[in-house]
Amino acid sequence: MGAGLSRLLPGMIAVAGASLLAVILLAPFVFRSYRRRGEVGLGPTLLAFGLLVYSLALVAYTLLPIPSIDEAWCATQGTTIRPQLNPLQMFDDIAKENRGGGLRDLVTNPAVQQVVFNVALFVPLGAYLRHYFRRGAVTAILIGFAVSLLIELTQLTGNWFLMTCPYRLFDVDDLIANTLGAGIGVLLAPALRLFSGRRGTAPADAPRPVTTGRRVLGMLVDLVTVFALGAFLAGAAGLIALYGFDVRLEAQPWGRVAGSALGAWLPAVLLLAIPSFGRHSATLGQRAVRLHRTRPGHSHPGIRVIPALLTGVFGYYVLFGLGEFVPFAGSLAQFMLVVCLVFAWRPRSHRGLSGIASGLLLTDSRAGAESDRAVGTVERNPAG
Repeated sequence: MGAGLSRLLPGMIAVAGASLLAVILLAPFVFRSYRRRGEVGLGPTLLAFGLLVYSLALVAYTLLPIPSIDEAWCATQGTTIRPQLNPLQMFDDIAKENRGGGLRDLVTNPAVQQVVFNVALFVPLGAYLRHYFRRGAVTAILIGFAVSLLIELTQLTGNWFLMTCPYRLFDVDDLIANTLGAGIGVLLAPALRLFSGRRGTAPADAPRPVTTGRRVLGMLVDLVTVFALGAFLAGAAGLIALYGFDVRLEAQPWGRVAGSALGAWLPAVLLLAIPSFGRHSATLGQRAVRLHRTRPGHSHPGIRVIPALLTGVFGYYVLFGLGEFVPFAGSLAQFMLVVCLVFAWRPRSHRGLSGIASGLLLTDSRAGAESDRAVGTVERNPAG
């Protein structure tokens, strides 16, 4: 593996892992955002995703790449890895690697690149601690030092003695460079205010308009949470059957029924149907974005919830599960999902296909029974 790729690979893994985590954490993030700020917003979403990427990048750059370590490797390569305990040795290394006095020689100096990388790696940590977690400047810098020390000790001990010998170098200059980076991040923290979203006059509990983005976000939360729970239930059942009873579910006559029931129907009932018949009259996704179903007179939707469910995300998962047995059911499910997205955009009430089929309205749950529409004092936000 080339040096350039070895530096890029941990970052690529961090982005991929953060994307997966973002899907898993979508529902709690949306739920918290609507109760803390009254909406989601593009800036805060990017800021939160950046935190996920950065957190995983710290772990990845600490551990990766991992060589094939055995006793032979430790006998040859491991003996050359000794802790570097001489503070500011990096300047001697820079002078040793220097091939000239020009700017290009300085930029291409491997020792300079290493120092710059170690400083830059901790700039986001200082900025996030100061802006996102509201820590004081001194506290943020001390936390940066502590995190750097934890990383260096992890490298010194071979991932806390999980490896036969250390494969990364403990370097006191890394502590200095990382802590300096955290301090620079503290100074640059005000720049993160650009991602904090607008400051409106409406509090978080003030009703907002029902927008296309808000409707689609609620549907997305429903889709993702049902899929995630279904994958967990189906996977857990398969593992229990295989290792507990030596049975492969997919090989059983009833295996496909069990797969559809656990992977689609049961999670849809638990997360979409049961909450819709409850006090809030909303699916999990609708509750996350603070919407609920009502009749035109603001009374409880009652039995009208059934056609609303069958023509929404719940209906999609019913058809999706039937796709294992009924021809064209899977294709019909995909078509239905597209239709639901279109009707979430038009008509302007954004009541959706389920609202048209059931005669129900989707209103802001903060508006109570005062109005069929939610009026906020902040400008419209496509994601809010």
